[in-house]
Amino acid sequence: MRILVLGGTVFLSHETAAEAVRRGHDVVCAARGSSGSVPDGARLVVWDRDLPAPPAELLAEPFDAVVDVARHPARVRSAVAAFPSAHWVFVSTINVYPDESTPGLTPATGMLRQPLHDDVDLAVDPGAYGPMKVGCEEIVRAGAASAMVVRPGLIVGPGDPTGRFTYWPARLADIAAGEPVLAPGSPDDRVQVIDVRDLATWIVDGVESGLAGDFDGVGPVMPIDSLLAAVAAGLGAEPSWTWVDQDVLAAHEVEPWSGPGSLPLWLPRPSYDGMLAHDPTPSFAAGLATRPVAETARDTLTWLRATPDAVVSGMTREREAKVLGLSRTGQTP
Repeated sequence: MRILVLGGTVFLSHETAAEAVRRGHDVVCAARGSSGSVPDGARLVVWDRDLPAPPAELLAEPFDAVVDVARHPARVRSAVAAFPSAHWVFVSTINVYPDESTPGLTPATGMLRQPLHDDVDLAVDPGAYGPMKVGCEEIVRAGAASAMVVRPGLIVGPGDPTGRFTYWPARLADIAAGEPVLAPGSPDDRVQVIDVRDLATWIVDGVESGLAGDFDGVGPVMPIDSLLAAVAAGLGAEPSWTWVDQDVLAAHEVEPWSGPGSLPLWLPRPSYDGMLAHDPTPSFAAGLATRPVAETARDTLTWLRATPDAVVSGMTREREAKVLGLSRTGQTP
């Protein structure tokens, strides 16, 4: 098949292009080319998607399928108009669902945000991300011959530019047996992650089969203590987990999710009980298969050690030790 990947230089789009190349497909990546290189075996065509139309080189070529990860409705609109006869796989996000507190949502049960069909600067309005993705989904469904919409949750694994999950393999690498490690919230808080390679494999499966419909790109739901135990097992680490209640974390100004001073994978409950607890059953029935978290953790650490400038989000060891000490004594920061 001739596959056009809009992107192909970073994380999921790069891994998708690489997987398609591995299967023997003819892969063209259309991108500015400033964020990285395309996989070996793929061909780069430079396209600044802020321009109104694709370059003539792309328009002259027929494509069986298009994979797009964009968030800007104008970019998606121009691409769909240029390649309407292809099967589209559009990578959206679980942020299209306004309900982040109810576990077990699926595309059939989750209400969507109101769509935005115009481009909005996220630096000005971060809340526009989900509505713009809803708008992009609508553009793809309305204009493409057929479409698979994939709404990922937290994508993890080698190449992750966000550094969220990456915090945990980095934190647990080379620790002494029994070393205290700060664990966030309650051990039974439900979470889910998906390895970028598993998601890319499923996307290429969808390209090959012409799979159509809306799906959540999410992995199995599990208690956070099980996920962290799997990370530790994948690294051969034996930490002594010290669970700190979310109210105590908030009192000590620990941020959730990502960023300096944060504890990645921690989300305030019950407000976010559903954000990392979507029901993966429909996606598994459609062919999604996921590898063990331990394998993802091991491979992520290998990538980290080979990539000195990789992003790792989260608090420093010094900050962690301070929070642990203060939480034990009941002191405020």
